[in-house]
Amino acid sequence: MKRRLFVATTISSALAACAPIGTALNNNAGFHKLIGSTQGLTHAAIGTRGLAKEYHERDISPDFPIDSLPTPTDSRYVELARNAFRDYKLIVDGAVQRRGVFPLAMLERLCNSTQITRHDCVEGWSVVAKWTGVRLSSILDLVQPRSDARYVVFHCLDKDDQGTPYYESLDMHQARHPQALLAMRMNNQPLPPDHGGPVRLKVPTQLGYKSAKWIGRIEVVGSYANIYAGGGGYWEDQGYEWYAGI
Repeated sequence: MKRRLFVATTISSALAACAPIGTALNNNAGFHKLIGSTQGLTHAAIGTRGLAKEYHERDISPDFPIDSLPTPTDSRYVELARNAFRDYKLIVDGAVQRRGVFPLAMLERLCNSTQITRHDCVEGWSVVAKWTGVRLSSILDLVQPRSDARYVVFHCLDKDDQGTPYYESLDMHQARHPQALLAMRMNNQPLPPDHGGPVRLKVPTQLGYKSAKWIGRIEVVGSYANIYAGGGGYWEDQGYEWYAGI
């Protein structure tokens, strides 16, 4: 069982890392069927049962590549950044008992977690950084998800060239993992705009594209099937794995 799991997940991760959007492999239905066939097994066997390794200050990487979609340039984000994000508010709604509105100052007061963890990109590189913020579970405790809540969807402030917004999702178990963090500081400094400021998700147990940047709203839902293309995330809608465990 362990051998089959290792082979399946190693193949799927390696192929995904070598198959950018637009390549013949990435557009091959058989390739995505192979990747998809390992997701449930990997999630069940590894899932969020363990913790990602935590490192020391001396291990922090000197450079952290800027990846994913470009930093937002729309007027809303530019104005927020110009004002040092003082007017930023994180909305948390959906299948919750108490809709939450969290200004940045409130999130700063709620800061309760710091981790030094490795960021593993699907493109094949890894770096170590220090992140400080609010455990996602703490926010969920405040809004109290209803009994029908199954997933947490992160709506972001960035869009691609066609105007499609970036989004991501976790199931409730992943969202309550002790290392799932709404990060507001990176390496002891306010989170830079290019790295997702003022608030980004950090999920060190999964590949980097799950750690969505520039979060504007968190929606708690019973299903993500009717959100955009229904894959559970921007890249997942284009064929990437929904569960991207490492």
